Amino acid sequence: MKKELITIDLGSNSFRVLKFDCLNFKIVDEFHQVVGLADGLVNSGMISFEAQNRVIEALKSSSEKLKFDPKDAVCVTTAAMRKANNSNEVLNFLEKNSGAKFRIIDAEEEARLTLLAIKYALERENLKSEKFMVLDIGGGSTELTVSLEDKSFTRSFDFGIVTMTQKSLKNGDLFQDLDKRKEEVKEFLNTLDFDIKDFPFVATAGTPTTLAAVKIGMDYFNYDKDKINGMVLEYLDLENGLNILKNKTIEETTRLVGKGRVEFMEVGTYIYKMFFDVLGKNTSIVLDDGLREGVAIDCALKMSGKA
Repeated sequence: MKKELITIDLGSNSFRVLKFDCLNFKIVDEFHQVVGLADGLVNSGMISFEAQNRVIEALKSSSEKLKFDPKDAVCVTTAAMRKANNSNEVLNFLEKNSGAKFRIIDAEEEARLTLLAIKYALERENLKSEKFMVLDIGGGSTELTVSLEDKSFTRSFDFGIVTMTQKSLKNGDLFQDLDKRKEEVKEFLNTLDFDIKDFPFVATAGTPTTLAAVKIGMDYFNYDKDKINGMVLEYLDLENGLNILKNKTIEETTRLVGKGRVEFMEVGTYIYKMFFDVLGKNTSIVLDDGLREGVAIDCALKMSGKA
């Protein structure tokens, strides 16, 4: 059994790498970079050559920092690659130029692995995990999973911060689109045969974690996930976050949320608010853990024979 494992999550906007201790189920090191994989995807249906090269550069930088060979990493990619007409060509290009072999996972597998990470994170933070809801706001899709003991119910929605920014925000249709999406979420909730009123509302991915950081005055360059994990955001915190981001200069907001993420934070926050409204929640628990952690835990469990 390998002692350490590298997992890579190539999302629609972010590239996230994890070095994981498989024996002790602990994070050793990590790497994050904005690569903008889905830039222009809404209009062209294609992942651009520029975006592909940004991924190659991120693979080079991360392998140097974490000291690994990309061909040995467990690499997954999600919504942007699921949607792109040239995904096979892109996967071949990445493997040829870096050695990294990415696997496109479907929305159900993405939700399963994220849920696995969240369950472990809740246990680590000494939070109850018998029943809860987890929201994962991605760049190209958004997943809501309701977990009840050993059962889970998931719906993947065909919108995310990147696609909604490129389509609805720029067309001036953001709020109309959000209203339509709200009905999709309600439709999913109506399929459940139990009441979710007492289910804690957990949120992961960049929008919730960034809003949590903004709340405590932490900027992108001093981000500390240990201070973010388990934080509780109130609905008012989202309003305050929006006001802060709207009233600061581009230089100040870039320092707060990171390069390549400024334009998406507004839309991400509105999506987050929409789920607060539909779910009837006033608070949300924020966790930094997500897909890359889930992939690592899943692999470690399989290697140990516990899966």
